[in-house]
This record gives sequence, C-alpha cells and structure tokens, in this order.
Amino acid sequence: MDSVQPQKNNSVRIIGGECRSRVLHFPDLPDLRPTPDRVRETLFNWLGQRLDGLVCLDAFAGSGALGFEAASRGAARVVMLEPERSTFDALLKNAQVLAQNGVEVLRRNAQSHLAGTQERYDLIFLDPPFASELLPGILLLAATRLAPGGRIYVESPRPLAPTGMGVLRSGRAGQSHFCLLEIA
Repeated sequence: MDSVQPQKNNSVRIIGGECRSRVLHFPDLPDLRPTPDRVRETLFNWLGQRLDGLVCLDAFAGSGALGFEAASRGAARVVMLEPERSTFDALLKNAQVLAQNGVEVLRRNAQSHLAGTQERYDLIFLDPPFASELLPGILLLAATRLAPGGRIYVESPRPLAPTGMGVLRSGRAGQSHFCLLEIA
C-alpha cells in the first residue's frame, strides 16, 4: 500500500516594513526557492529600506517574498506575475491575508507580460527558476520597461555581466549570485 507523504509547510517571513514578521505560505514545488532572509535584508539595505511611492514588478513571484516585502516597505504598486496555478492561488491568498493596498497578482508569465505592457516600473525583481535559460532574454525585455532612474534586481546561479547595464551592487549567498542593475 502506498503511503501518502505529508506536504511540507513551506513558509517565509517578511523581514521589514508594515508587515514585518508576517509569514507567507507557498506550495512545495521543486523550482520554488524564495529569496533568503539574509539576501532580502542586503537588497533592501541597498534600496534604502523604504520604497515609498515606487511601482514594482515581481516578474517571477513564486513565494512572493520580494513583492510582498516591497509592498510592506511602502511601494505604491506591486505587480506579481506567476503562471503556475497552485503558486498563483497561494499568492492570492497571501495578498488577501496581508491586505496590502496596491498589490496585483496576475496569472501570467514574465515574457508575455513584459512584451505586452507599456507600463513603466521603478524596480523590477528578476529571479527566474535557476534551471531555466530565461534570464538573458527577460533582462533585455525588463530594461525596456524601466522608468527613468529605475533599477533591476537579479538572482541567478552565475554572476552577470549584462551589456548596456551597470552593476550598482552585487553579492553572493550559497549558490545564488545577486545584483542590482541600472541602465548604463
């Protein structure tokens, strides 16, 4: 007789802002790796802790850690993209529980959204599944959607040296390389 494996209770906590210490729950899927607390802390130190009035895009929302963190820290609008149904549903539930104004969760992939929107973003989070080869193409698309003075945060399994973009800050944690970019 087959035994049923209990589902892991995957969760991550928001580390700053209005929703500090609130917990986000997400499904147990192989490609879903939330940005660790230490990396998010570094990123939001780079960004200045508060994101008041910014319009942000979390292009590969997954657990929602980056997007909800931005909303908690005062972003005026956060668009979160997630094509996978169970992860999308978890994002909707977390958005409802946190009751953050300006959070919009869309069941859409990053490529089609960036190619089809005219909206400009002050901050774009790009953390695609590490096994995918999406990052180079998505990074080019994301650069076309930046508002003047906007920045792109990237996590990848390898260091980046993007053409036409300047690396403002970079770091590494475990197997993740992360950096904050601007148009050069």
